[in-house]
Amino acid sequence: MNKEVPVQSWPCSYYLNGDRRWVPGRLSLTPTHLRFREDNAETFSVNFHLSSISEIKKETSTYIFSSITVLEKDNAKHWFSSLQPNRNAVFTVLEHFWREQLLSPRWEQDGVRTSKGKELINIVAGSQKRLEDTTRVLHHQGEQFDNVMSDLNKIEGDMATANRMLSVLEAPAWWPFSGNPWKRFGGSASKASPASDRPRGKEGVIVIIPIVFSHHPDHSLKPGKLTVLLSALEIADCDFHLLHRYERQDVDDIRAVTGHEITVRQRFIGKPDITYRILSAKLPDVLPLLELQYGKKMEFLEEAAMFSEKWRSSPGDRCSPGWQTDSWLLDTIVKSGPIAGGQAEAVIQDQEVSESEAQELRKILLKLKNIALDAECELERQDEALDEITSSVDNSVFSINQQTRRMRKLL
Repeated sequence: MNKEVPVQSWPCSYYLNGDRRWVPGRLSLTPTHLRFREDNAETFSVNFHLSSISEIKKETSTYIFSSITVLEKDNAKHWFSSLQPNRNAVFTVLEHFWREQLLSPRWEQDGVRTSKGKELINIVAGSQKRLEDTTRVLHHQGEQFDNVMSDLNKIEGDMATANRMLSVLEAPAWWPFSGNPWKRFGGSASKASPASDRPRGKEGVIVIIPIVFSHHPDHSLKPGKLTVLLSALEIADCDFHLLHRYERQDVDDIRAVTGHEITVRQRFIGKPDITYRILSAKLPDVLPLLELQYGKKMEFLEEAAMFSEKWRSSPGDRCSPGWQTDSWLLDTIVKSGPIAGGQAEAVIQDQEVSESEAQELRKILLKLKNIALDAECELERQDEALDEITSSVDNSVFSINQQTRRMRKLL
């Protein structure tokens, strides 16, 4: 149902080849279709799947009007002109969603939708890939914690060595008199060599997606990349030149306008907010990650509510209570197993999920469960490591301060 919600729509004019005239109306783009409806008309004059498009170009009509032409695979050519706010903004969005639709595994190249089972498998497989990527980053973060613990153990060993050396210097066995011999002879105690700086590990990149974006107050849309990290959001151009970085604590709110459009804002006092508007065909896969990371800072408007975890798990949802278990999908698919004869066939046709697809879904869900359990164990281990790191750092700071005072007395 969400696929029919327009991602964007623009006032424009369409050229009717049969009548040889331009008609005013509205061009609308959904995640899968491009449509045009004349003003005051109830039906669409133009309605075709994005995968049936073979070319999108900027051209100039006979009357020197800047236009966008869309060529279908059957050589049908469509002209759109008088585009608002401007031709470049519309072209950027159309080209982005067209290219992403061609690369999407959920649809065949001829524009025919895959079966429900295949669609569910693609969705769950995508979730598995995201969870695997997140777990991989989590394990990388755990390795960094292990390296920190190793370095802290080395520092504690150096502190113990420095403590013994300072004890010898404060009361050397060969000095028979009281007082500090180093002040009399101008010597100085050797300083413990500091631990060598280690290069920081790479930041945990969770996902990178292609986008089109605009920076408020400039409303012109440009192609680029959105990088979701463990601690930040980065917006870059197509050449990965960083344009802006939102640190996690600096993000004040993220508003999901639709499943394919968000705005990210950082507020300031005494100067303008930094707000980016982002559109992408890949945003439905990223919205759950953003909701997980930013929690209450995420706001889902009505057209994007179905992408929120709160909506999916709410008691008023149409899904059964099994939704929140690891087998909710399989329970929904195979619940009608005992139904006899023609009723069972009717249910299977309605669900469009074969037995082999259900088995594949079961395997993927079991993998998801194992990955989630592994991530849970890793998080618990990292919590313990963080407690040890905190305690070790506090002890090291105390030892360093104490030994600094002793060294100053020797000098």
